Parts: sequence; structure tokens; C-alpha cells
Amino acid sequence: MDWTVATYVAYLLVAVPLTIWVATTLSHNGKLFLADVFTGKEELAEAVNKLLVVGFYLINLGFVMLYLRVKDPVSDLTGLFETLSVKIGIVTLVLGLIHFCNVWVFNSIRRRSHLEKFRTPPVPPQTFLPHPPTFQPPFPAPGGPAPVAPGA
Repeated sequence: MDWTVATYVAYLLVAVPLTIWVATTLSHNGKLFLADVFTGKEELAEAVNKLLVVGFYLINLGFVMLYLRVKDPVSDLTGLFETLSVKIGIVTLVLGLIHFCNVWVFNSIRRRSHLEKFRTPPVPPQTFLPHPPTFQPPFPAPGGPAPVAPGA
């Protein structure tokens, strides 16, 4: 008996719900993170969250579908579980890698926005210092006029 079709069905029954669960979990818990990244721009954070979910579905479900094919026919139940474990393991690693990349990118954006808060002075300047005198080098630039001796 050939177990290849059963392997396909089992793979899809595990990989698709796993992708949906990860996407909803990331979307739900990522709202706070994105709200911190886009401080004061809650509508933008919500829009980015929705776009990330759509992109996550497209990339991961596309990968799941492309990775569906089995090279060798699956001949028994043991082969089904072995093939399924490899395929689900790779899908899980890809889901984790994409999640890590998203978090890394948004954390760098968040860090940059927090650093920009400290670039502006907390209070306006009270006074200004006069400009220092222009600097005259002690020696002229090469090819320039010869230095004038004092008292000459």
C-alpha cells in the first residue's frame, strides 16, 4: 500500500493550522510591540500589523505548498511519520526564522526611534556663546606665502 497521499494530507492538516496559529499569536502579541515601535501612531501600528499577517500567510503558506512534494513514495506508516516529521520540522524552522527576522527589523526601528528622542535638547538653550576667533595655522599651507617675521 502506498502512503504518499496520506502523507500529503497529514502534512497539510498539520502545517496549515500551525501557520494559522503562529500568525494569529504573532498578530495578537505583536500589537503591543508595534505600538511601542510606532509611538503615537496607533493607526500605523495596526496597519503594519495587518500587513505583516498577510505577508506571513503568503510566504509561509506558499512555502508549505511548494514543500508538499515527496521525492520517494512513502511505503508504510513509519515512513509517513518520518517524512512528516522532517517536513513539519523544516516548516517550523522557517516560521521561526521569518519571525526572528521580523522582530530583529522592528527592534532596530524601535531602538532608532528611542535614540532620536534623546537627540533633541530637553529645554531650549538659554543663551548662546560668542563664536570663537577664526583659527590661524602657525605655518602656511604648502605653496602659500612665506611667513612674516615679527618686527619685519
